[in-house]
Amino acid sequence: MSGSILRRSGIALISTAVLVALPVLPFRPAGLGVQGAAAVTASAASGPEGAVSAGQRAGQGQGHSAGRGTPGDRPGSGLGGRWRGGWAASPQAPAGGNGQNWSETGFVRQTVRQVVRVSTGGSRARIELSNRYGSTPLKVAGASIARTARGASVRPGSVRALTFGHGRSATIPAGGELRSDGVGLTVGALESLTVTLYLDAPTGPATFHALAMATSYRAAGDHRSDTGAAAFAETSRSWYYLSGVEVSGGRAAHRDAVVTFGDSITDGYGSTPDANRRYPDALAERFAATGRSRSVLNAGISGNQLTNDTSASGEKGVARFRKDVLDEPNVGTVIVLEGINDIGASERSITSESLTPEVPVRQLIAGQRELIRLAHSRGVKVIGATLTPFKGASYYTERGEAKRDALNGWIRTSGEFDGVLDLDHALSDPADRHRIAAPYDVGDHLHPSDAGYRAMAAAVDLDAL
Repeated sequence: MSGSILRRSGIALISTAVLVALPVLPFRPAGLGVQGAAAVTASAASGPEGAVSAGQRAGQGQGHSAGRGTPGDRPGSGLGGRWRGGWAASPQAPAGGNGQNWSETGFVRQTVRQVVRVSTGGSRARIELSNRYGSTPLKVAGASIARTARGASVRPGSVRALTFGHGRSATIPAGGELRSDGVGLTVGALESLTVTLYLDAPTGPATFHALAMATSYRAAGDHRSDTGAAAFAETSRSWYYLSGVEVSGGRAAHRDAVVTFGDSITDGYGSTPDANRRYPDALAERFAATGRSRSVLNAGISGNQLTNDTSASGEKGVARFRKDVLDEPNVGTVIVLEGINDIGASERSITSESLTPEVPVRQLIAGQRELIRLAHSRGVKVIGATLTPFKGASYYTERGEAKRDALNGWIRTSGEFDGVLDLDHALSDPADRHRIAAPYDVGDHLHPSDAGYRAMAAAVDLDAL
């Protein structure tokens, strides 16, 4: 089964130039799972504008407890059902670079409009906002969700105002995350939704996701209810504060969400912008083509490493795995593709072009084992993906290639994963297995092209997930 899952008993990775059936939990500190969040008190809508304050979350005021949402969001109400992930992006700390980037300056009296495509549909929707890396509380003056038309425009009649604990505005503490109340909005699998945030008070530097491979829009003033695009004169290729869109309604199997975890090869670096051609997008399309769509959530961060934190590319994989994978709703399977940046960047450090320390293969294996342990502790299946070829890439060395081969050998033969996805074989050139095949190479010998990302998704045995 070359290039497929074998069942058994990110930028650039580093830029080639530079290298639930549970009640609604409106607020949860970053890193708390469903059980931890249920113990947190989250208050809402008692101020003059319905704002949620940190003090109210401590149990003051006329708030409500975490785990109590609007009636339509509670299981058994007949309106909500099990919430499942439609779309996700892993939060990152504010950082420069990546073209037009608003994360370091933040926002004030501005509207941000962001377009995402959901992998599965439903009759209700809600969003998750993250202030994980904020140093001050984030005040959200208002938000809406709508069906996307074209660019920054949305379909008339589809705009839905969002509330947070019944209030139109909310405050997210530094380090926290917030889910909106659910709202009635029928959306199909693979349909694009537009989320609009109005940020009136100065936000300070913004938690964001650097490599969206999609266009976000900004306007001066409050334009959250606009259907047209005229006010949105500024654009960026990053997502800001938005970390998830969830849907409910219809039927979904228990634990049917698949999370793809990794670096820029998961994040979709080099794919066509605004076209949803990352490998998780292609995987979602394969599920939809069977007539049974599933949640496919992208937890890739470009430049991310398994064993080292980096200032521009997120917390190391072993640290962020719990928050970015296991805290997602209804997760049953995770595909892990991580480690090439640890190898390549540590080889660069020999020439003082990187601060990444030497990473031996045994350390990479230990990191992979930690992800397996964490996933299995939550009853989540782990599919280990072999690292893809990188001969000819800017940080390629023969010693690094030997590490990649050794790690791939362990992934294939150790028996520690619940399955193996041999992406190395799926993308490699038959004439030189250390190199990406030309049709699958975006041109930097590291990242796949659109065709390469489709080949990755095609290598997945859907029945094994």
